Amino acid sequence: MHRLDEAQRPFDVAMVVIAALTWGTIGVAVGWLYRVAETNSLSIGFLRLLLSAPVLLITARLLAGPQAFRIQPRHRWTLALIGGAFAGYQVAYFAAIPYLGVAAAVLINICSAPIFTALLARVFLGERLRPSTWLAVGGAVLGAGLLVGGAPQVHSMSDLFIGAALALTAGFSYSLVVLGARLIAANYHPVVPVALSFALGALLLLPAALTTGLVIDYPPLGWFVLLYLSIVPTALAYALYVRGMRSVRATTAATITLLEPLGSALLAILLLGERFTATGMIGAALLIASIVVIARR
Repeated sequence: MHRLDEAQRPFDVAMVVIAALTWGTIGVAVGWLYRVAETNSLSIGFLRLLLSAPVLLITARLLAGPQAFRIQPRHRWTLALIGGAFAGYQVAYFAAIPYLGVAAAVLINICSAPIFTALLARVFLGERLRPSTWLAVGGAVLGAGLLVGGAPQVHSMSDLFIGAALALTAGFSYSLVVLGARLIAANYHPVVPVALSFALGALLLLPAALTTGLVIDYPPLGWFVLLYLSIVPTALAYALYVRGMRSVRATTAATITLLEPLGSALLAILLLGERFTATGMIGAALLIASIVVIARR
């Protein structure tokens, strides 16, 4: 843990910023995949995990050393939870995009995860929630409703409910990843649970992907995007984040990672032509402001 008077090195802060901005490209990359190929969320999620796992396992071995994968028996079920939750997160996140558009799906998914995490930590870890946190949770719920209702990509009420449910499922799944990682964080290098969850997630998704029809027929641009998803916002981004956390305080990092949904929404507007109505913009602003309060706490 960093002392309050310890200086945060600008280079380390920059690495955390780059990692957050890189994560913000995931939703847009998946949106591009849907445009260049007839595919589905299970295929995209499985292929991303499958291609990422070897890179992450090698990265974990390089960063954590020979002891990287010596897992204590009492932590195996926790790692299984992390892997299963991350697999669910991938599929639900990518499935929400065709219903809501990239910007709305990303904002609801990413911004709901800290809310679910705070509530689950209250139940299972006994962490106290301040009144400001409860107020932020209420503001986030209202903001998410306005955001989805103001997304012009939503063409029907059924699309709205299905897309919102999928995005919230992704946020809840990721909160389980965070909660599980928090339980074992003191025992392993930060990249180790990530690497193992990707590998396990790929194994868990394989039967479902084969059953529903695994799509492997992509144009060259599609495979380039899949490789990009597997390397840049995965192994590279996590390595940068972990290195930056040498001097960056947790509160600062939590605030910086808000660049992820902001960057993703901006890229969706610039590259995919998505737009928000005035109601949607108010909802997005309220949602982000609520998460700022939670992140600072």
